[in-house]
Amino acid sequence: MRAYERLLDYVGYETTSDENNECCPSSSKELVLAEKLVEELKGIGVADAHVDGNGYVYGSIPASGGAQDDKTIGLIAHMDTAPAMSGADIKPRIIEAYDGSDIVLNEKLGVVMDTVTFPHLKRYVGQDLIVTDGTTLLGADDKAGIAEIMTALEDIIREDATGEGKGHGRICVAFTPDEEIGRGADLFDVVHFGADYAYTVDGGMLGEIEFENFNAASAKVHIKGENIHPGEAKNKMKSAALIAMEFNSMLPPWEIPAHTEGYEGFYHLCSMKGDEENADLDYIIRDHDMEKFTKRKAVMEHIASYLNEKYGEGTVTLVLKDSYYNMREKLEANMYIVERAVKAMKDNGVEPVIQPIRGGTDGARLSFMGLPCPNLSTGGHNFHGKYEYISIQSMDRMVDIIKSIVRV
Repeated sequence: MRAYERLLDYVGYETTSDENNECCPSSSKELVLAEKLVEELKGIGVADAHVDGNGYVYGSIPASGGAQDDKTIGLIAHMDTAPAMSGADIKPRIIEAYDGSDIVLNEKLGVVMDTVTFPHLKRYVGQDLIVTDGTTLLGADDKAGIAEIMTALEDIIREDATGEGKGHGRICVAFTPDEEIGRGADLFDVVHFGADYAYTVDGGMLGEIEFENFNAASAKVHIKGENIHPGEAKNKMKSAALIAMEFNSMLPPWEIPAHTEGYEGFYHLCSMKGDEENADLDYIIRDHDMEKFTKRKAVMEHIASYLNEKYGEGTVTLVLKDSYYNMREKLEANMYIVERAVKAMKDNGVEPVIQPIRGGTDGARLSFMGLPCPNLSTGGHNFHGKYEYISIQSMDRMVDIIKSIVRV
């Protein structure tokens, strides 16, 4: 079975993670896919495949072919899809031999993926693309990664049995829940997993290798106001909604996602609500540089302190919580892991593109838990939204790259 066929099957399982549920997995629907994947792993020959009580799928393949590699390699992808857009009732469509024109995803709703907004489409002329119907995300993030790993393992096990393939060391595999809400590594059992290092297959365009990511924190701001009848409010009312607007106005307006790229960090207002009495602002803070990241949090604290001095202590409550850190710190001493991926890509005719992640992966957390874990491409684009798509040929190439990585 080819990887894209598996992807088309997997996206039929709704696995949207739920940040408001503290259970693991955060959605019971993730367990349905987990159990299906265990069954599939056993079917291709991963005898020890199982799902634990927290919804993590684990399995392994023993070393083969007299391999001398004493390191155990891990392959990891996540099962959940982002809550940013619906992952229910996904209706994928294959555009065969894409001709380079704008793609009408949903004529009735007027949803068009155009080549001006998405110029990378032009790279895929002649290839077969899997797209959405314009009402949901696709789920290639990260069910494409699961499909590519599963297909590579199936090929490796078959080639081991027939003697077609080269030897390899022990291979471990894991499929995790709740990555999209930042909890994918929370209950990952590194010791049980058993790998010396691993790769998350959770990136975008074919060829991407990422070993740097943002340092990340959340910032929750609550503002307590005083609601007085507008007719009698002079020198009495303290509008929480207006103070919330004042808080946001004190952040540098050019340091937001819409105005930053590459290594540039940002403050991002994810949601806001409020009235005269109470207001809430939810932010994420990101920066690759730890010193700048620390300063960004200090700016938030300074604004809260200033507004409390201005309007009265207790007006603004700020809760900062670190989410994950830049895995480069842990990978700089283990660059042979990255070099192995670079070689595998070149051996398969793919030019490696090493770039920082403007986000995070399970691998960032796992690297700080003792499992060095850079991130590899899946071949997809525009994750988390209705314009998500992936090339079937890119998925095939990623299967070959994964096989090259584990072979000695």
